[in-house]
Amino acid sequence: MTTPTTEAILRRLEWTVIRRLDGLLQGDYRTLFRGAGLDLSDLREYQHHDDVRHIDWNVTARLQSPYVRQFTEDRELNAWFLLDLSGSVDFGSNERTKRIVSAEFVAVLARVLTRHGNRVGAVLYGSQVDAVLPARGGRLHVLELLQRLRNHTPTPSTSETRLRDLLDAALRIIPRRTMVFVVSDFFSAPGWHESLARLTLRHEVMAVRLYDAAETELPDMGLVTIQDAETGEQLFVDTHDPAFRERFVRAAEQREDDLREALNRAGVDTLELSTDDDLVDAVLRFAEMRAQRSRLAVGGGLPGHLLGRSATLTRSHSGGGGGA
Repeated sequence: MTTPTTEAILRRLEWTVIRRLDGLLQGDYRTLFRGAGLDLSDLREYQHHDDVRHIDWNVTARLQSPYVRQFTEDRELNAWFLLDLSGSVDFGSNERTKRIVSAEFVAVLARVLTRHGNRVGAVLYGSQVDAVLPARGGRLHVLELLQRLRNHTPTPSTSETRLRDLLDAALRIIPRRTMVFVVSDFFSAPGWHESLARLTLRHEVMAVRLYDAAETELPDMGLVTIQDAETGEQLFVDTHDPAFRERFVRAAEQREDDLREALNRAGVDTLELSTDDDLVDAVLRFAEMRAQRSRLAVGGGLPGHLLGRSATLTRSHSGGGGGA
């Protein structure tokens, strides 16, 4: 079978995904992609979800009640993608790996943004920060980004992913406040949530979590050899053993709990992206999350369970390993 070109992949995505999205996102342009602005437009009373950095302390002192500044937003937006391309994202239990899902989601979102004159940049991470694509606009730039994602080969490594290195690099590379998408399966050495929290203080951050259903429950396949996709370590296991499969599920549930806690501590919204997801549904879930965040920003009411900073994950469990 002939491997499709990058141009053919993007054209397919434009016809099958972006055309279906046309008309669904246009009316929400300002609420979905909020730009930065320096022109003061208004003041309003502080609400518990507001950024404390926008409090006007002079007005607050005079009125004895906290007030926040509201700014006129720029029409143009720079968005950045922090892309985890370590070995574990090459895993997939069906025809689509997490890397393919990541590439298609990024290409669709980048194309939606650049069609409106916005610019997108990317930081690519394998076993280290391997490449930086400066923020640019236009279809050719999206093609270059998609080509980099398809052809990227991480530097061989025997150690686990250090997502913290990618996040710390982004703090140095991205010059001004913008929208940042961290696209990863979050199989990483500990400590990354602290770097993510620092990134959230400077930028508006969304975590896009990649996962595959086979990472949550081990099927009965008899005696098999499982290999860690990042370190190459191999383990011979008996998947016919119910006790072993139960331990695998418990480990997956524990990792899910740890991941939820880490994302909550970092204070980011989270979009889950499965290898069997429909891209239109994924982008619409993102759009709804942005609309909810925008309604909060203007003081709109939402049910209490939506008022937290971190969005509820769509699945209750996650994988316990870096791929098989």
